[in-house]
Amino acid sequence: MNIEEQVELLMQGTEYGDEALKKAMTVELRERLLIAQKESRPLRVYCGYDPTSTDLHLGHTITMRKLRQFQDLGHEVTFLIGSYTALVGDPSDKNKARPILTEEKVAENALTYAEQAFRVLDREKTKIRYNGEWLSKLTLVDLIRLGQNFTVQQFMARDNFSKRLEKGEPIYIHETFYAIMQGYDAVAMETDVQVGGTDQLFNIIVAGRKLQEALGQRPLVGIITGILPGTDGVQRMSKSTGNIVPIFSGASDMFGKLMSVPDSAMGLYMRLATRWSPQEIDRIEKDVASGAFHPRDAKMKMSGEITAIFYGEADAKAAQENFIKTFQQKEIPDEIPEYVLEDGQTVVDVILAAGLAESKSKARTLIDQKGVRLDGEILERGDMVFPHKGVLQVGKRKFVRMK
Repeated sequence: MNIEEQVELLMQGTEYGDEALKKAMTVELRERLLIAQKESRPLRVYCGYDPTSTDLHLGHTITMRKLRQFQDLGHEVTFLIGSYTALVGDPSDKNKARPILTEEKVAENALTYAEQAFRVLDREKTKIRYNGEWLSKLTLVDLIRLGQNFTVQQFMARDNFSKRLEKGEPIYIHETFYAIMQGYDAVAMETDVQVGGTDQLFNIIVAGRKLQEALGQRPLVGIITGILPGTDGVQRMSKSTGNIVPIFSGASDMFGKLMSVPDSAMGLYMRLATRWSPQEIDRIEKDVASGAFHPRDAKMKMSGEITAIFYGEADAKAAQENFIKTFQQKEIPDEIPEYVLEDGQTVVDVILAAGLAESKSKARTLIDQKGVRLDGEILERGDMVFPHKGVLQVGKRKFVRMK
């Protein structure tokens, strides 16, 4: 890839909440890549992961996917385990203080992190480090001097802190240490590029860059990735909401959960979780929009690609075949009634005309409850023109073959 192609790939799926900031980071990334090329040295790139639990899900791996892109372009990648930052707890995406973990619990959780990361990262090209290596050596005076680079107002302006302040909920002093500690990680490793999700924007763009500049280093480039929604397509992927795609539950489970993702979230999944280039994704989306590629088939392709990243091509193909056999053909009786589609009929029109619901309101309720499927895929809108022929399932037991 030339430099412009590299910039386009590395900025794919990034989200800053501010177009001017995104343009600035794009310009700085291009400059760093040109300097690295001129000096014949790789960029030093890292992302930190606090071992606050033992298992990772697909949402955790989005930043790893970005690290892998840097690896594939020949840059030096560090997978940083936050053995010390995890003791404080990151308040970035929380509306209340995180519980404090013990050193023993952090060490226990960290044991599996790197191994899980190698599902995405190249084991031979990945440096594993722990930030206790340098944070444990800081004295109280060191922390005070680092803190002199920030104001209380900067922390209070953060969205989650300001909301807690408005509600009269406590904000603890130790929570402000987290950003300073993470910023010092960048200093200790003389970082060129730091990758993180949108919840890390303050920690990377404000804390990391400011501390590096204050201590005589060139401020890092922040690559801020979007947050992957869960299988509901709306809320952030999280164990607490039950909308996760685990990465250690097997190829068939992963493929099946990815096929349940709404069509509306496919673009984000393709940009954040696949190995595809911006051009490949644009081509798929254009084909879907024009009708040349059915959304179901696009989702099959996407699910197979993501599953192959974690389990290999052979297992991904087997998972797809298993999905088709188990879900698309599940419970379909040998003999079912037929219905001949008419031009312009909507999904609700067909459900009523085929006698699968007694009223439009009942049909819409079934659609809202995700109880209407065509060839195993959920139909989410009742007002859309009926997509294509196939087996329509309404509820658990009603089937009609569309012709």
